[in-house]
Amino acid sequence: MNQEFLNQLEQWHQESRFQEIIDAIEALPQEALTPQLISDLARAYNNASDAGDTRLQHALDLLLPLEEELGQEHTWNFRVGYAYYFLDQEGPARRYFQRALDARPGDEDTLYFIQECNKRLALPLDPKPFRLRALEGWASFWKGEEELRALLDQKDRKAAGEKLVARCAELLSPAFSDVAFELGHNGEKYELILTPEGDRTRLFQLAYFQQQAPKELLKTWSVRVGRTQSENFRLQMHGQDIALKDVQIWAEKTENSGAGLSMYCEKLLPLWREDQNQVYNILYILLDQALGELAAMRYVDYLDVLDAPAAGESMGLDRLAAFLENEVDPEGWPRANDPEQAGERYTAYEGKPSQEEDWPLRADVYVGVTCCIPLLKCYFQRDDYYMDRLHRDGVIPGFFYYPLDGVDKKEILDLRDQLEQAILGRCGEGIVTFTGGATGTAFGYLDFIAWDLKTLLDAAVEVFAGASVDWASFHTFRFDVPGIGLKRKEQEEET
Repeated sequence: MNQEFLNQLEQWHQESRFQEIIDAIEALPQEALTPQLISDLARAYNNASDAGDTRLQHALDLLLPLEEELGQEHTWNFRVGYAYYFLDQEGPARRYFQRALDARPGDEDTLYFIQECNKRLALPLDPKPFRLRALEGWASFWKGEEELRALLDQKDRKAAGEKLVARCAELLSPAFSDVAFELGHNGEKYELILTPEGDRTRLFQLAYFQQQAPKELLKTWSVRVGRTQSENFRLQMHGQDIALKDVQIWAEKTENSGAGLSMYCEKLLPLWREDQNQVYNILYILLDQALGELAAMRYVDYLDVLDAPAAGESMGLDRLAAFLENEVDPEGWPRANDPEQAGERYTAYEGKPSQEEDWPLRADVYVGVTCCIPLLKCYFQRDDYYMDRLHRDGVIPGFFYYPLDGVDKKEILDLRDQLEQAILGRCGEGIVTFTGGATGTAFGYLDFIAWDLKTLLDAAVEVFAGASVDWASFHTFRFDVPGIGLKRKEQEEET
């Protein structure tokens, strides 16, 4: 590429003539597009965009495949971070800005964006709340559902399949940045099946979305969360025809009223030697069909795949549901595939309070309960995977914390319950789902998933103002961001 052309691009950049840069680079033949030119094209899309618009995503689509060539450069990382930042995805934005800073220590622009990311991650009010996204998603689906029904009614379903999936994803996009689903007809109604794919945090989100479905739509559509149980299911893959009874299992009851499974399938042995991950995927599909997807998530605590039969008595996978119903949870099984029931499975846990003088938040916990273990696990592992995914859709998991000084030990749980009920009463339905709480040597914790964070925090401020605690704060389930004060000590307020 001649220097005169590159100089022209830089001049247009200085003059903010971004569309001319885009037009000039996109007019070049494919073989002339070097990684640096593609990166410059992405910069122009970044600069020409408004917050949240599709040009930012296009910039990412251009930049991310260049990581191997340019991933160590300040410029490339800064441009990726910039696109994520203005897409209201501050989690990944901060990671790329940090990499940009590592490549160019002290850079003021990069430091500014890292600080802004930290502020917005600590108090994430910028993403459109999922409460509103869900309403917009259903409005979109309602507008296009007749087209989906027409595609489902076509005799050659296979020919219409790709268009059907693409169109449904488009209709659901106001609510979800990405979502797994299946479409069909059960003989009475058309079906939309939203699948959590084993992700417990996604289960809460899908269950909330299902509950917001318009009543008029439900006259012709059945909206479910999770694949249903299918005892006669057969899977035809890799030249094999596998029925549920072809899979042997050895099951044991676990402490959490669940089951641990060891599984063996002779028909999958050849594939096991080539691709063990694929075997696991196949067995999880079969497990979902044997139990129903939500029941599998609720009851199966671990799954081991064997390359030879184990000792002891086994059963076919087709008998596992009966085992769970009769031996593991006779009372709970009838509602095993109800998303509300699946979300109500609480697990108690214990912790060893930190003895360090300067301990991190929640390190004082000695006992707690939760119905969403992944959030707690990722918090302590400093892994923001779930937080970033939910953040994209305006779903904010977090917790309130407050001092327990002066609170009688016998009243700690009552205080937490009173706070939960008061906040629910103040903010109303559809704003928050509480997921448990914990007791520490210093603080009490009340955990939640917020569907509309601002409305929740406004309600919490009012409730804590009248509560018998000296102060209270909010914190997301991100380890490395600060808390946000909701109530101060009277002495601090006077100061």
